[in-house]
Amino acid sequence: MAVTDFQYQATDAQQPPPGRSVRDRLVPPMRGSTLWGWLGPLLVTLFGGILRFVNLGTPKAVVFDETYYAKDGFSLITWGVEKVAIKDADKALIAGNTDIWQKCTEATLDKCASYVVHPPLGKWMIGIGEWLFGMNPFGWRVAAAIAGTLSILLIARLARRMTRSTLLGCFAGLLLSLDGLHFVLSRAALLDIFLMTLVLAGFACLVVDRDRARDRLVDWYETSPLTPEGPWLGWRPWRIAAGVCLGAACAVKWSGIFFLIAFGIMSLIWDMGARKAVGLRKPYSGAFSKDAPTWLGAMALVPAITYLVSWIGWFATPGGYGRNWAQATESGNPLFFVISSVRSWLSYQVQVLGFHSGLESTHPYQSEPWQWPLLLRPVAFYYEGGKTGCGAETCSEAVLGVGTPVIWFAALAALVALIAWYVSTRDWRAGAVLLAYAVGWLPWFYYAFVHNRTMFLFYAIPMVPFMVLAITLCAGLLIGPARAKGGAMPMRRTVGAAIVGAFALLALINFWWLHPVLTAELIPYADWKARMLFSKRWI
Repeated sequence: MAVTDFQYQATDAQQPPPGRSVRDRLVPPMRGSTLWGWLGPLLVTLFGGILRFVNLGTPKAVVFDETYYAKDGFSLITWGVEKVAIKDADKALIAGNTDIWQKCTEATLDKCASYVVHPPLGKWMIGIGEWLFGMNPFGWRVAAAIAGTLSILLIARLARRMTRSTLLGCFAGLLLSLDGLHFVLSRAALLDIFLMTLVLAGFACLVVDRDRARDRLVDWYETSPLTPEGPWLGWRPWRIAAGVCLGAACAVKWSGIFFLIAFGIMSLIWDMGARKAVGLRKPYSGAFSKDAPTWLGAMALVPAITYLVSWIGWFATPGGYGRNWAQATESGNPLFFVISSVRSWLSYQVQVLGFHSGLESTHPYQSEPWQWPLLLRPVAFYYEGGKTGCGAETCSEAVLGVGTPVIWFAALAALVALIAWYVSTRDWRAGAVLLAYAVGWLPWFYYAFVHNRTMFLFYAIPMVPFMVLAITLCAGLLIGPARAKGGAMPMRRTVGAAIVGAFALLALINFWWLHPVLTAELIPYADWKARMLFSKRWI
């Protein structure tokens, strides 16, 4: 399994080395075995999945914001909309009682409708897990565990495609499986792991679309007379798939819109770059005239439809917040029903926008976006102290939502290196990773400064895959280009591979050390406190 051929992937704008074809320059061949290209990532995914599913029902408690989403998911599966639960619903659920809803008549449906501030798709996913496995901690966490495990496979395959190396793809999957924040969110019924997985899937689809579109462009270049603008590149199913994924990300949390806009623009710029790379005289007008119409459908219309469909339960039932069902149905006119329903739905969206812009309530574990990369204020999802049974006088159980420090701090260095790499070479991979990281991070500065919004470290989870990709790309640079067939292993590759391997081992050790406070393991209080690296900031 060759590592990667970074030597010839720096930039499309460079002239190819002598004898190197346009096809090899625009669509570098995939190296290594196709079988291992799937088997390696699947083995890493299996490892990450086992970590996430073992004792998934522990702690047997409603952890942090599970108090909202576990109940909302169950309500959606039962009634199609979110309903208001009774005051002591959490205790009732842990005791095995699922009769937790306020009683309402048809005349008081509006009093039972829950005012929710996130779209329903992530809660539908949680609800499906509850429907399959029961209204218990395992049932409401299983969908998150599946999404988190799937994201490991996604990043392994994505990194393999971006580096043309199965080994580096498996390295990326391993790092993601060992990140503490990703691990904790994969074992909790919160929305953020679904958002991250869908954003990553959308990005991966666009990278595949980039390869497929360039392959078609080179086919045209090799077989057809050249024109100033070039050909239409077809309907682009992978771009449409990206639109579905990114629309679904918006249907989990509104912050997905930042990625939709940025990735949509990025993919159009990739089209321009491809047309320029084959030597077309009008690459920019060609991209706009040939690609933009289908691009607009895939990156605007498809996401909008996907988002709208996620609200089908609200549209189809009378019990949703702000639904105005009686008003919509009073005339019996289907057209009036649609218009009235859309008007009510849009009014609801405006209310939610106002909530997110004005959320200023304080929380002991809130943090600012500039604190996130340094892990200065993680979130205590769960803590029980003063217990016994661990062999010490006082024991603790904790679930701390924190990233693996070795990975997060290495990512900072890798991102700085990518900036230098992109400035010097204009490598598309460095630019794409930097863009994705920035889109997941910088918009929150606006909410911090302008709206003083309450925020938490786990809002950074969509950044984590791109932190891992930054480390992976830098690992490829350390190892260097693939050796010639039959040639000796250069010393640089030996040393680089040793450094990368040592880093992977260090990340594994760091994760193993944190594991007890990520999984509510019963440990001595002294051991728990020793893992609070930044003292009071982590407590």
